[in-house]
Amino acid sequence: MNNPQGFLTHTRQLPTLRPVEERVNDYNELYIELPVQQTVEQASRCMDCGVPFCHSGCPLGNIIPEFNEAVYEEDWRMAYQILSSTNNFPEFTGRICPAPCEAACVLGINQPPVAIEHIEKSIVEKAFELGYVRPQPPVNRTGKRVAVVGSGPAGLAAAAQLNRAGHTVTVYEKNTRIGGLLRYGIPDFKLEKWVIDRRLKVMEAEGVYFAVNAEVGGNVDAWKLVNEQDAVILAGGSSVPRDIPKPGRELKGIHFAMDFLEQNNKRVAGDQPGKDPEITAKGKKVIVIGGGDTGADCVGTSNRHGAVSVTQLEIMEMPPSERHPDNWPNWPMILRTSTSHEEGCERDWSVLTEAFVGNQAGEITAIRTVKIKWSTDELGNRRFAKIAGSEAEIECDLLLIAAGFTNPKLEGLLDNLGLELERNHIKTPQDSYQTSLGKVFTAGDMRRGASLVVWAISEGRECAREVDKYLMGTKASVLEGKQVGRGVLVAES
Repeated sequence: MNNPQGFLTHTRQLPTLRPVEERVNDYNELYIELPVQQTVEQASRCMDCGVPFCHSGCPLGNIIPEFNEAVYEEDWRMAYQILSSTNNFPEFTGRICPAPCEAACVLGINQPPVAIEHIEKSIVEKAFELGYVRPQPPVNRTGKRVAVVGSGPAGLAAAAQLNRAGHTVTVYEKNTRIGGLLRYGIPDFKLEKWVIDRRLKVMEAEGVYFAVNAEVGGNVDAWKLVNEQDAVILAGGSSVPRDIPKPGRELKGIHFAMDFLEQNNKRVAGDQPGKDPEITAKGKKVIVIGGGDTGADCVGTSNRHGAVSVTQLEIMEMPPSERHPDNWPNWPMILRTSTSHEEGCERDWSVLTEAFVGNQAGEITAIRTVKIKWSTDELGNRRFAKIAGSEAEIECDLLLIAAGFTNPKLEGLLDNLGLELERNHIKTPQDSYQTSLGKVFTAGDMRRGASLVVWAISEGRECAREVDKYLMGTKASVLEGKQVGRGVLVAES
């Protein structure tokens, strides 16, 4: 701890947002980066507390006080070695992670927490700039072959780890480009796709193979793949969206959020959106149902399309504006206003959708809603009751359902393999990633349900470790090295 006064002399500072009138006209990232010296000052705010609760907040177990100290000393090589020892893709998490580590920061008890996410992004970008990120192919190959199905963060993390252990890894992706949810679910204004492509070049140079337009359980036979490989990891997403089966659901102009976002990301990339009709918010009154991050992404994308108005509705109560004192170090349920909301959006809470209204052409023109009041019964169950006289009809030309995801797609891959399921997710023993089919493993959303990118990376790493043990038995490999937190220490030299 080189500056014990850092948290007393410096307040929290984040990169400046580009002006709204500028950023809604493009899909470039939102921020103007801080000068290096200001990032160093932010790192100096880390107190190096006796029990760093930031570790418990981070699913990857990132070694945060140590990389903060390295940044303060402007030792970027050491900072990257520490960060990359537990996180394969800090350039992703440094942009799109909600930063549960910051919620658990001890400084956050009575001050704004350390800007850990910004520091993480700064470390990896400086490492790329200075040439510290370079391909590190394994010295020896084991002769074992592993197929990873799904190229989202869980699949990529598993592939990177197993390749470093010397196994030959092929990643299968049903779409035309690698990246999964990172590529097709996250808007470019939050994660520009050159960031993904830059990392993929490193992985390819290290020896990872990628197969696109390859849907396992579709045009790639699932059993043939299993029989030909020494191990298979299923790392697809939780892709089945939660629907709102209300009267009028069949009307034109009602779409799932991910269909809207995926089509737009393909369009921004210059790809063909597909056979489906174009979904555009231009000149429309847009309603987004769902108050989470996916809903906010729909808001930001609709504003960039040129929507006349955007309204976001949430069935749950409006969260409090401030964190409850007893909440730390848990994730706080507070009102969050994203950059997309700042660009233009009406928001309302405790709203129940009753019906969708359309015209003679079968197009949506409005939705009928009613306000609700939440309560807790004697058993602790949450219930709601409709508020009489609060019925309303809101004009709508485009409705986007962002109500979350229920489970991975069962048709095709999972049905073909006949894996044991639990609540429509792949069942594994506790603290295990091995499925009911011995050589088949699973990680990420398919196993735990829809979750954060940082959890996906953690699952991919831990699954890779279990696959490596399965393949090599008692033989040593790079994945049997020193453990730090929940991560495997494979630092770049």
